[in-house]
Amino acid sequence: MADRERRTSKEELKTYAYIVLYIALSSGQIFFNKWVLSSKEINFPYPLGLTLLHMVFSSVLCFVVTKVFKIMKVEEGMTPEIYTTSVIPIGAMFAMTLWLGNSAYLYISVAFAQMLKAIMPVAVFVLGVAAGLEVMSCRMLLIMSVISFGVLVASYGEMNINWIGVVYQMGGVVGEALRLIFMEILVKRKGLKLNPISVMYYVSPCSAICLFIPWIFLEKPKMDAHGTWNFQPIVLTLNSLCTFALNLSVFLVISHTSALTIRVAGVVKDWVVVLLSALLFADTKLTIINLFGYGIAIAGVAAYNNHKLKKEASRASSDDSQQTQSTTTALPTASER
Repeated sequence: MADRERRTSKEELKTYAYIVLYIALSSGQIFFNKWVLSSKEINFPYPLGLTLLHMVFSSVLCFVVTKVFKIMKVEEGMTPEIYTTSVIPIGAMFAMTLWLGNSAYLYISVAFAQMLKAIMPVAVFVLGVAAGLEVMSCRMLLIMSVISFGVLVASYGEMNINWIGVVYQMGGVVGEALRLIFMEILVKRKGLKLNPISVMYYVSPCSAICLFIPWIFLEKPKMDAHGTWNFQPIVLTLNSLCTFALNLSVFLVISHTSALTIRVAGVVKDWVVVLLSALLFADTKLTIINLFGYGIAIAGVAAYNNHKLKKEASRASSDDSQQTQSTTTALPTASER
């Protein structure tokens, strides 16, 4: 009994450690990207180039981890039809999300960018309804209204609002919402379940190609105009390595808990980023209206996560009952024996 309790407490401690690691890596990556893109010391104001570097690095590292050293396994079941209809759209939306999200850091503060990200459940729900994956209800309409109102209040309280940055950030939100919708279609309609390392293995090269094409036309001429490219290999390699480590931490948390835990941990991470950015960056000026509006939005996000938790629990119990019923039906009767 004592050994069982000791093992349980050890597993719980390990789970909490993974969650803390995810929050630390996710927050640190946001600050790291902001510093690389905005600091005069690094002088690398190329969000498209930085994101392209992340995807190339991730593609190479995934190949080395799965195919060379075989530390992790890529799940099977991928077909050319699934790759064309699902993975390519996911990769394109992922590239769009990272590109536009990183571009926003050139115009708005980290804290305000995180506040705008709180609108994500609204975008996911609206697109989910349009795709037939979600059902409109009075409760969900109320939750979406609360989140939207909170983000509006937070935006009203922003002292140094830059609409170019807002457009970039909202574009990134739409891209992430579309990526999540395509992921859900991949799982629900195509029946293919991939772990995060498999998703990275398939999606990263596709995202790299989607980023490479606009980089040639939009940022490469600017980098060429400055003569020798300002490329600091150590800093940018560390930045890319942190991105890969963040993706692996997501894999660890989901494998030990659930996808919902990541969403809840993400809420905690957002608050950490908002508060710490006020201490780390000079362009962050938080106001009472900012924090009040963000608090309302986060309350709506918490209600959304709670709704999702109940829905997933109900679906899981329904699947268990169906499995039990089918097992009972499959058992032979006394006369059949």
